Amino acid sequence: MKTWRGFSLVELIIGVAILGVLLAIAMPAFSNWLRNAKVRTAAESVQNGLQLARAEAVRRNTTVGFRLVDSADESCALIANDLSTSVWNWVVSIRSPAGKCQIAPVAEDADPSDDALADNPFIIQSRSGAEGSSAATLMTNRSEVLFNSLGRTTGNVVIDVASATGELCLPSGPIRCLRIMVTRFGQIRMCDPDPALAVGDAQACT
Repeated sequence: MKTWRGFSLVELIIGVAILGVLLAIAMPAFSNWLRNAKVRTAAESVQNGLQLARAEAVRRNTTVGFRLVDSADESCALIANDLSTSVWNWVVSIRSPAGKCQIAPVAEDADPSDDALADNPFIIQSRSGAEGSSAATLMTNRSEVLFNSLGRTTGNVVIDVASATGELCLPSGPIRCLRIMVTRFGQIRMCDPDPALAVGDAQACT
């Protein structure tokens, strides 16, 4: 006849204690990983919006803008340049969407010269900053980027993305902050502003 032996109380306590220690060691690393993932999600969202605006400007043979706004309703306004904010959304449109961000995108064949659409911002696509990236902070030197029919813009644009929970960027802190750069020729690039990266590193902003 077989005798079944389970865990003793002492063995169970030791196992729980070991598990607690392992969780305590892993939790900070997991929290930083999660914050880094949110920063990357926000940066990729902004980069995708810029690329969409540029592609639509070339495809439609007209000026299309990428704009960072503070809300997605009729009270929306452009975010002030050089202002660090964790409350942001982006809108890709032909006309300025300020105060009209709640208007649904128009059909692709809609004519901007139509008098009935004179007050329509002709929104192509919009995205809320809360969609998977609510813990990210943006700072930019230009919250409105206009691409012409050649896919070019005026002046260089820099958009820095960091954690909204206060952690410092590498190398001073645990967060890998990211930067989106747009040249006046329309080149859009995401890079790492960490000054510790070697010159010539493909990920570096230098």
